[in-house]
Amino acid sequence: GTTLPYCITRHSIRESPSAKSKNIQELESRREFLTTEELNILAATPCDNPIIKRAALFSALTGLRHCDIQKLKWSEVQKINDTYRLNFTQKKTKGVEYMPMSEQAYKLCGERKDPNLLVFAGLPAPSWISKPLKRWIVAAGITRKITFHCSSHSKIFY
Repeated sequence: GTTLPYCITRHSIRESPSAKSKNIQELESRREFLTTEELNILAATPCDNPIIKRAALFSALTGLRHCDIQKLKWSEVQKINDTYRLNFTQKKTKGVEYMPMSEQAYKLCGERKDPNLLVFAGLPAPSWISKPLKRWIVAAGITRKITFHCSSHSKIFY
């Protein structure tokens, strides 16, 4: 706690021992992602939970994380003439995002509802998604370990 700053202030120690240390570099992990072909196969494969299917495909098309999809409200999904965009606050960064999206991503949102309602109402928490997601992925013939988060890495953006 406060011992080290006190010793530095009282000149018992000239500087913090950590001042000259280098940060430990975190190894970059290999990111799994879905190919366009795999996404097309998944889109054609039935899923036990249609909301998980729509949200996962939406994530792949927009790059949004599960936490942002789970809290996305209809007021944040906009159709202006023939263009579509998201206008939302990212949970992780707290930054306001204005992001164009494809008509395909817009259609995954379903029928437009009250602006205060969630677009993907009923989307399970991350801990409850893994088993139905795995069943869907296996049914599609994809053998790699794919999580919901992987779909946001697929970068099949507008």
